[in-house]
Amino acid sequence: MSFFNKTEWRVLYRVLALFVTITITCLIILKGWYVYLVLALPVIIAQLVDFYKLQRKAHDELGQFVESVHYRDFSRYFDVKHAPVDLQPLRKGFNEINTTIKDISRERETQYQYLQKILELIDTGILMYREDDGTVVWMNEALKNMLQLPYLKTIHSLNRRDADLYLQVTALKPGESKIGTAHLEKSPFKVLLSATAFQTDGAKYKLIAFQNVNEALDETESKAWQKLLSVMTHEIMNSIAPISSLAATLKNRLHESAREIGNGSGVLEDLELGIDTIKRRSEGLLKFAETYRNLNKITAPNLRKVYVRDMFENLHHLMQPTLQAKKIEVEVILKDPDLMLDADTNLVEQVLINLVVNAMEAVKDQPEPHIILSAYLASNRRTVIRVSDNGTGMSEEVLEKIFIPFFSTKKSGSGIGLSLCKQIMMLHRGHITVQSVEGEGTAFILQF
Repeated sequence: MSFFNKTEWRVLYRVLALFVTITITCLIILKGWYVYLVLALPVIIAQLVDFYKLQRKAHDELGQFVESVHYRDFSRYFDVKHAPVDLQPLRKGFNEINTTIKDISRERETQYQYLQKILELIDTGILMYREDDGTVVWMNEALKNMLQLPYLKTIHSLNRRDADLYLQVTALKPGESKIGTAHLEKSPFKVLLSATAFQTDGAKYKLIAFQNVNEALDETESKAWQKLLSVMTHEIMNSIAPISSLAATLKNRLHESAREIGNGSGVLEDLELGIDTIKRRSEGLLKFAETYRNLNKITAPNLRKVYVRDMFENLHHLMQPTLQAKKIEVEVILKDPDLMLDADTNLVEQVLINLVVNAMEAVKDQPEPHIILSAYLASNRRTVIRVSDNGTGMSEEVLEKIFIPFFSTKKSGSGIGLSLCKQIMMLHRGHITVQSVEGEGTAFILQF
């Protein structure tokens, strides 16, 4: 701050010079040398005018600097080279302050842009709003895609789109985290909600992080079922295999001794019938266990680029005879013939076959059975395949259980189909969801 020191010395010099001049003038008056007043008074007036101009210039310069700060005009430059010598240090100091503030503002703007880019790249949804009136200050693209909301003016607008999620968000206290449920086109999914709060410029803000944990929960659940199935099938097969073998042995021994034992009362037939029943049921249990063991055999899909239209065409050729026999109409909607995905063709076709077979079962009693196969590229750049029908639909209770192994609504169903579909989609790093309304129909959505 050397320019302040220089200015201070200049002011002090002028004050001392004025003091000396006034002292001499007083001495002239006391001595009665009035003739010299003609010389002294103009000098005093000149010094006062010079002192006033100096202060006025400094005041004007300071006013201009304060104005630039007030309007955040830090690009302003004070000319030092052509300024009066007395004002050069002052202008130089103003330019240094302006440059420092401009550098700080540029650094803050860079950090803000950097932070924005980071928040746009992450998969976690971020929402920030004022606590007093609920005005949404900022929400990133991840949240817009997650909730399929192009814009939220206030947090209260969320109440019209998803009342349950709105209550969960507003009830969340700063520092808390909990699992909530978001509803997207009647298809709910789990989200981890985390909240924090901060205050700036006298206003309080609340920041909510939304993290889709459906995939993580599905993966954990799938691994748990795999472990259970592995233990269960091992125990069932170890216990039932000897029974089946023993039943076959008993039947052979019974035939060998049939000539020696009389069968007047039909005891041998009853024994043979009982042994056949034991053998048949034990073999059925072995087959049942072997079927569920297949859930754990798929470990890594053979991914390659495949056209969705080719998959639909293969599926149509395979299912067409059955569909015609049952008089079920199938509509294929594919707006982009070049739509592709990375998939194991055999596995994904198995998923589609299972879904179409389920749809055929659902529409069999409808007066105009109808199944729709469609595919499109979603806003999040994921390829989506949708299998929908106008069948009987499912209740909410059934919807919660359909992907659980062993669960089936069919009398002859094994409960393996949709469990296998879910595992195959997880192997493709995608997921399967379902939307259904009783009496209206069901839609299964595959996202890759």
